[in-house]
Amino acid sequence: MEETSYLEIKGMHCAACSVRIEKAVSKMEGVVDVNVSLTTEKGRVTFYKDRTSTTEIINKINHIGFTANEFTQNSPRSDEAKRKEMRTLQAKFIFSALLTLPLAWAMFAHFQLTSFVIVPELFLNPFFQLAITIPIQFFIGYQFYESSWKALKNGSANMDVLVVLSTSAAFFYSHYLTFSTYHSHSIGLFYETSAFIITFILLGKLLEAKTKLRTTESIKKLYQLQPKTATLYINGTESKISIDRISLGDVIVVKPGERIPVDGQVILGNSMIDESMLTGESRSVEKRIGNFVYAGTINQNGLLKIKVTKRDSETTLSQIIRIVEEAQASKAPIQHIADKITAVFVPAVILFSAITFTAWYFILQPGNFHEALEKVIAVLIIACPCALGLATPTSVMVASGRAAQLGILFKEGKFLELLGKNNIVVLDKTGTITKGEPQVTNLYFEHFSESAFLEIIGAVESASDHPVAKAIVRMADKKIRKFPTATKVQFSPGYGIKASVNGKKVVISNPRYFKKNNFILPSEAISMVVKLEQEGKTAMIVSIDSRFAGIVAVADEIKPTSQAAISRMKKLGIEVIMLTGDNRSTAIEVAKQVGIKSLYAEITPQEKAEIVQNLQKKGNQVVMVGDGINDAPALTIADVGIAIGTGSDIAIESADITVITGDLHRVVDAINISKRTIINIKQNFLWAFLYNIIMIPFAMFGLLAPWLAGAAMAFSSLSVVLNSLRLKRVKI
Repeated sequence: MEETSYLEIKGMHCAACSVRIEKAVSKMEGVVDVNVSLTTEKGRVTFYKDRTSTTEIINKINHIGFTANEFTQNSPRSDEAKRKEMRTLQAKFIFSALLTLPLAWAMFAHFQLTSFVIVPELFLNPFFQLAITIPIQFFIGYQFYESSWKALKNGSANMDVLVVLSTSAAFFYSHYLTFSTYHSHSIGLFYETSAFIITFILLGKLLEAKTKLRTTESIKKLYQLQPKTATLYINGTESKISIDRISLGDVIVVKPGERIPVDGQVILGNSMIDESMLTGESRSVEKRIGNFVYAGTINQNGLLKIKVTKRDSETTLSQIIRIVEEAQASKAPIQHIADKITAVFVPAVILFSAITFTAWYFILQPGNFHEALEKVIAVLIIACPCALGLATPTSVMVASGRAAQLGILFKEGKFLELLGKNNIVVLDKTGTITKGEPQVTNLYFEHFSESAFLEIIGAVESASDHPVAKAIVRMADKKIRKFPTATKVQFSPGYGIKASVNGKKVVISNPRYFKKNNFILPSEAISMVVKLEQEGKTAMIVSIDSRFAGIVAVADEIKPTSQAAISRMKKLGIEVIMLTGDNRSTAIEVAKQVGIKSLYAEITPQEKAEIVQNLQKKGNQVVMVGDGINDAPALTIADVGIAIGTGSDIAIESADITVITGDLHRVVDAINISKRTIINIKQNFLWAFLYNIIMIPFAMFGLLAPWLAGAAMAFSSLSVVLNSLRLKRVKI
């Protein structure tokens, strides 16, 4: 049996670190999948629990030089812990910068600018420079030595190996010169190089850490939506309790202005609810008795009594947080390119450094160790692949957070990439294009009284969640106070439902079911069905004990936003196709109103999946959008499945993306976010690749001083993170 563990991993410094952890853990027996995010410092491991365990996986990660701990979803690392790390990093940077300042001052003498700036003699003293560089190199820089040793001990190399090689070469060569002969600074020591590199890297890490905190703001806002207490109502008495003490079936009171603490059903009162933080919709929603309300939303103007339907850990808000966190921790397929490059990049840089040293020491300036070493140090620093490793995860984090604010949930980072590549969007009709709340328009029955007929069909359809079934139940419920219990309930996906009521065998299905099963209908019934379908209505035939008993016709109103959203899809160059199990006449009428030319009607759920498959075989990238149980097979088989969140739990579980509202505009928004995210990732990659491709030759040919290389490397990583943060301002 598979199990998934979520880990918090400390000690990662670059993309090579996350790749190393993934490589080590994936080799463990029983591990199915492993995903480690450098940006979020979290990992997700799926494994067979009978072959390994979370403890063994944590021990493996700790053994290769990192610190891993298990954490549960919806229990985030506190901001205070992150800020404490940042304060430590800030203190180290300030300390390092203060010690580096005299060395920077002394550089005026190095560049023969003493006529412009007075340089104290003390700053030029090699022993003074040694004294102030030692704490930078071995106290501030200890973290780099520790990380490098752990990496090398386990047969790999990371960014810190390059930092240690370059700064150690500069420091120890300067140390040798200091004690071998007394040199003045004008001859050239490398103490300032070592100090500058470490200081600039710390500055880069500090700025990077501050900007990374901004990438998780959307998750932080979602956590802040979760109330910590609720008002429990028992026998007329109200009491404040922690939400973790609330049980299913409890009744809670929510007063005007309060946040709803858990998901539940309104049993008393009515009010307008602000659901904007969950759905992205600014318009408030009216809630009455029988309506469901969700944790984190705001009760605006009426007192509500709510029956709890979900525990605090199972609420819609909790599920949203879990999905967004998993998406932020996962990788888009394009990231694997960077991972493969990063895995070999550090050894390649060391090779470039060896070539550089050989060329300068033996060919360009024979015997000049000083010049050769300076060029090697610059190459080692400028080539750090930090920006490359940050290119994808930062974009995925910011984009998935921005999408969540709009009520769009990407289950994994890969769907952020795949969605924008689609050229066909397949839409279910009922509940997706239409409101999914059909109303009964026509009722015909024979052999039974109206009350007896309504009692039977109400009992049968009460067992179904289908929108047509709900419409029939709503209509029957107005006249029949209580339905008998239906037994032997059988669903016929794409057709209807069978059941027994008070010993009578009842079938409520569309005309195709009866035609398929050679059930002979009266000619007047057939004429009535044809007329109803020509009017754009859905006709359901009722048979009781294998005898025609009546017809129920329903009509579903098209959502006001559907036509405009479909028009937006077409403007993006996307072909739109409609699938429905409804009759062809109704389907044609709906398609005509929303501007869809291609449609398939009177099809089963399996046929929906087959149509999607056939479109894929022709080389198309297909997105399926649906909301019902009938859509689950097609949602699963599509390249990307999008569930309209107003639909069934099965549809949401089967889909790759969930749109919390029923608005098709949000589907188009998701496509736009995907396209912009891929552009953003490519921009990051372009910068990271060009940076290394252009700057490494500059360093090899001696056109880049080591201290400047350190500054440029820090700027490269920071620029990638800042570019990713632009996605927070994506306007829809």
